[in-house]
This record gives sequence, structure tokens and C-alpha cells, in this order.
Amino acid sequence: EAQLRQSQRLDAIGQLTGGVAHDFNNLLTVILGNAETLADKLHGNEKLHALADMTRMAAERGAALTNRLLAFARRQALDPKATNVNKLLSEMDPLLRRTLGEHIEIETVRGGGLWNALIDAPQLESALLNLCINARDAMVKGGRLTIETGNVHLDGDYASQHSEVGSGQYVMIAVSDTGTGMTSDILARAFDPFFTTKDVGKGSGLGLSMVYGFAKQSRGHVKIYSEFGHGTTVKLYLPRAPGDHEESFPTSSSELPRGQERIFLVEDDELVRMHVTRQLESLGYHVTSAHNGAEALEALEALKRNGDYDLLFTDVVMPGGVNGRQLAVAVAELYPNLPVLFTSGYTENAIVHHGRLDPGVHLLNKPYRLQDLAAKIRLALAQNGKS
Repeated sequence: EAQLRQSQRLDAIGQLTGGVAHDFNNLLTVILGNAETLADKLHGNEKLHALADMTRMAAERGAALTNRLLAFARRQALDPKATNVNKLLSEMDPLLRRTLGEHIEIETVRGGGLWNALIDAPQLESALLNLCINARDAMVKGGRLTIETGNVHLDGDYASQHSEVGSGQYVMIAVSDTGTGMTSDILARAFDPFFTTKDVGKGSGLGLSMVYGFAKQSRGHVKIYSEFGHGTTVKLYLPRAPGDHEESFPTSSSELPRGQERIFLVEDDELVRMHVTRQLESLGYHVTSAHNGAEALEALEALKRNGDYDLLFTDVVMPGGVNGRQLAVAVAELYPNLPVLFTSGYTENAIVHHGRLDPGVHLLNKPYRLQDLAAKIRLALAQNGKS
């Protein structure tokens, strides 16, 4: 009876803190991002700069509070050491194949020159096993699981949108499946302790929250990209182990390639759409946006003439019946010379099951730095004769 009461208490607290922290983090992401942008633009105005900086610090303190709520009941003694993630995945391969079953095809894409991660290896194995089991359960009739590794640099701009992560160098592990995917409602609660969509007795609802807590305590980051009916990608970002030669990444805004072209942006996530619009406009571009492929196609068809836009920048997987690839095909019939730049939270190898993008097609993987966005925009324009 005491154990039942304790379980119910943890369930109630976990549901409450998870929901509250999720909503506040969304608000704080916008507040923090805008405060940093204002602070950068107000260096010459000491009083207003101080106010913007104060807002940023308050938002960071608010973010720290929500992170402590999310870390509740996920305290564990970690022993982080420099770990070769590619080697760890190779050693896990037999276990994964036995656990997932023959109806799941497993593909592992190991990034070359991968950095060592500063991580607790046994806990990482447990987290990866949890992710793979979740993926298996989403593919009841079978499917493909793709595990991919790579080196990633998360810049300050990305960190300003995701207040639980700091900018820096990370080892990325992406676990993608061709399963049922998640609705926006389920995706919003995916990390909540005890939250599960499985039948009673089929799961505790602690798998993803354990992965989240582990990533947080390891000073890493985890991000889910999912579309209902298409599949899910979970990206785990692990801090790079110190000691190796540090690579330099350009960050100065004065070095960013800019332009004045007209860009049509298609992105179904409202906050992401607003943020990317702000980024593109800061680079000098004129931006028109739509929240899905059907809306974008209707707007472009209404123009009835070529040359109104210089680039279509669209997400690949979107709700509403018209995905990014279908949109690009339809737009090519209207405007054959309009270049297209795709973006997606799914990795390039995992995107195969959404309709393989043709060779030579430009793809910008999320998350991306402002430097990456600026360079990719110019590349897409240049290779299509627009600049």
C-alpha cells in the first residue's frame, strides 16, 4: 500500500512538473532568443542593453528552474569517461539484433573521424537500448531502424531556442524508425515521467524520460522529430571529450554571406517558422511563409507568373497532405527554374522512407547554425543560376 501511494505520488508530480516545464520552456525559448537578439543590437545603448541583458538572465534563471523540475526523480551516479561511440555501437549490434527481432532491419551509419564523447558508457548503452525498443514497438509490422553518428556543433543561436543546452561541440547519435510516428499532442508529452501510449502493463512510461534525464545530467541534449504516420527520429547530443584538437567554427556575423533575394519559407512548426524568418531577414532576404505544403502551393499557384521568388525553402515532412518533396515537384511544373532547399530533423539516411531526395538536391539538416543556413542558401541559389 505504501509503495502504491508512492507510485501515485510520483506519477502526479511527474505529470505536473513535466507539463509545466514543457510549456514554460516554450515561452522561455522565445523570451531568451529575443532578449539575446535585442542585446546584440543594442550595444551602443547602455541602458536598453542592460534591460535586454537583465531579461536574458531572468529567462536563463527561469530555464534553470524548469530544468530542475524535469530532472526530478532521475538522479543517478554517473562516471563519465572518454568513450568511442562507434565502437560502443559495434559491440551493441548483436544485442540489438536479438532484442529487436528479425522483422526489424537495422542499418548503422557511423560517422568518420568521430570525436570521443564524455559519457558514462553503461548508461549510454541503456539509453540507446530504450530508444531502440521504443522504435521497435512503433513498428509492429516490421520496418527499418537507422542508427547514425556524427560530429555536431550547436551554436549560440540554437542554444537560445533550446534553453536546456549550451553551445559547443557534441557527438550526435540519431535513432530513426519507420513506425507510426507521434501526433503533436503525444510529442509534447513524450518526455513526461510515467506518460505512455502503450497498453496497461506494456510499458512504464519512463523510457524516454530516463533518456532525457541521462542526457541532461550528462550535459548533453536530446531532440525528437516525428510526424504521425511517417516515423520518428530521436537525436541524442553527447558532450565532446576534451583533449583532442579543437576545431574552430566561424561565428562572426560579419562573415556571414548575405543577399536580398525573395525566399518562400514553408515550415509547420510556428515557433520554428517565426525564428527562421527572423534569421533570414537578418541576412537581408525578403521572406514570405506558409505553415504547410498545401497553403504554399495555393499561394504560389495564385501568382500566375514566374520570377516572384528566388528560392523555395521547405521542410520535408509536413502534415496537411502535401509534403516537401511533393510540393517541390508541383512547384517545378509552375516555375521550372525556381531552386529548392529542403530542411528536415530527420537525418539524410533516415529520410529514405519519406521518399528519397534526388541526387544533387540541397538538404539542410536540423538543427543548423546561422552560418550553415547562410552558406546553404547561397549555394542553392548559385547552383541554380540565381546568383
